[in-house]
Amino acid sequence: MATNFNKELGRDFEKKIYAYALKNAVEHEGKAQAGSVLSPLFVEGLKKENVREVMPLINQIIKKVNSLSPDEQKQELDKLEKLVHHREIREGLASLPNAVEGKFITRFSPSPSGPLHIGHAATGMPNSLYAKKYKGKFYIRIEDTNPENIDPDAYKMIPEESDWLFGNVFQSYCQSDRMQKYYDFAEKLIEKNAAYVCDCNPEKFKELIEKEKACPCRNLLKEKNMERWKKMLDKSGKGYKEGQAVLRFKSDLNDPNPALRDFPLARINTKEHPRQKNKYRVWPLMNLCVTVDDIEFKSTHVIRAKEHMDNAKRQEMMMRVFNLTPPLSFFLGRYKFTDLEISCTKTKEKIKQGKFSGWDDIRIPFIASLRKRGFRAQAFANMAEERGISPVDKVISKEDYFDVLSNFNREILRDKSIGASFERQRIKTKDSVSILMPDASVILGKTDLKMKKLKEGQIVFFKGIGYCCFNPKEKAKFWFGHK
Repeated sequence: MATNFNKELGRDFEKKIYAYALKNAVEHEGKAQAGSVLSPLFVEGLKKENVREVMPLINQIIKKVNSLSPDEQKQELDKLEKLVHHREIREGLASLPNAVEGKFITRFSPSPSGPLHIGHAATGMPNSLYAKKYKGKFYIRIEDTNPENIDPDAYKMIPEESDWLFGNVFQSYCQSDRMQKYYDFAEKLIEKNAAYVCDCNPEKFKELIEKEKACPCRNLLKEKNMERWKKMLDKSGKGYKEGQAVLRFKSDLNDPNPALRDFPLARINTKEHPRQKNKYRVWPLMNLCVTVDDIEFKSTHVIRAKEHMDNAKRQEMMMRVFNLTPPLSFFLGRYKFTDLEISCTKTKEKIKQGKFSGWDDIRIPFIASLRKRGFRAQAFANMAEERGISPVDKVISKEDYFDVLSNFNREILRDKSIGASFERQRIKTKDSVSILMPDASVILGKTDLKMKKLKEGQIVFFKGIGYCCFNPKEKAKFWFGHK
């Protein structure tokens, strides 16, 4: 097996595996992990179709490396350092065009379908970091103008988790608290003859748009459109019913992208809103709200997921109606997990079914869970900074993602933890749980640790095992999920 790979990838391929395993072990308390060793081998020429064949060799080498003492690992790595490829690491954030210190304004806009998860951290963190870099303002905007997909608990969790995760939130607000501002802007668009109320059959409208033709409603006078708008808002029972009318922006019917032709701005939805109850029946869509908010809050730069590229164009069209300059937009690719579910809606259903204990269940990738597992906010920041701004999606496994995040977290925890020995004790319970008991000196504060006693929240590191957080109020100490 090794000979085949040596022929295809070079005579030193097996040595390179050994070198990368040593490097990984030295960086992580003497224990190399297969996923972390495999990843850099692709830079050395390994192909995905050969992974299954090479894994036994990797595991064999890792077993050998992990049997060495830390000093032996370091000595061996010194001999093979030249075989290890060192990726060039960018220092700090790249500069953004037209960013002025003290005048930089950006935002992050989660939907309240649930609390924050690792996808939110990846998208929101660059905005936060640049606001810090340029000493600007960073807003959290909860986009809750869709009454049908809102978890009421998210109204409390999102601001709290944002404060912890980002650390520089200037203000958090909900769009549903600003409805009159969106109505006023819609009416200004109608007055400018830039929007119209369409009551055409949706299928018929779609057919016309695809042919670059106007629907009958498009050329109505603005007075008639204002009349129709009032009819959309009418709660007396005499107005339009749900699904009968929609407010549309009047864009270029010859736009090469059909999705940008006369796109919708507001619709009627009579479902009760968790926050506003039945106060409103016309709900603005995302593009209308975002345009109004970016104008009022004077956003200068926006970093968002790349699926919002068309939305950025729609928002720019509306701003141009009023001769306003839109914020500069930058786009991020997503983490596409091969084996990890991060849907708020699906996770919430599993919580209801009792499959998970709550949003802080350590098996799910939500911020509440990751805080509980001992991840620090700075680890997410460091990971986002290293990745930078790129529209390229990153296909990744759960293991590889958390290997990277844990690496950043260990660097942070190393400086904030104390070392301690331990002993294993087998407890006879229905689950046959094997637990680790810290050395008595940790709990009793013996002089060999040069401390009186552990404080609440103190981090303890057990070599070869991981970190735990001391909490005297709990019978059990919670172990951080780092390998």
